Amino acid sequence: MQTIFADGVANMSLIDGVVRIDLVNVTSIEKDKDPDIQLAGRLAFSLPALIRTHDQLTKMIDKMVADGILTRNAPPSN
Repeated sequence: MQTIFADGVANMSLIDGVVRIDLVNVTSIEKDKDPDIQLAGRLAFSLPALIRTHDQLTKMIDKMVADGILTRNAPPSN
C-alpha cells in the first residue's frame, strides 16, 4: 500500500456517480504570488463510500476536539 501526503484538495468532481478528489502538494510559496501546487494523487469514491468517509472524518474531528487537539471556531456572523 502506498501512503500519499497531501497539503490539500484542488478539485472535486462528480461524474457518473463517482466523486473524484484531486490531492495536491504546495511546491513553492513566494510573497505576493499564489502558491505553486503539484498534483499528488486522486481519490475516487462511490457515493456511499463518500458518505461513510465523511462520517469517519467527522468522528475523528469530534475526537480531536474532545481531546483538546482542535478547537471549533464560531461561525462568522453576517
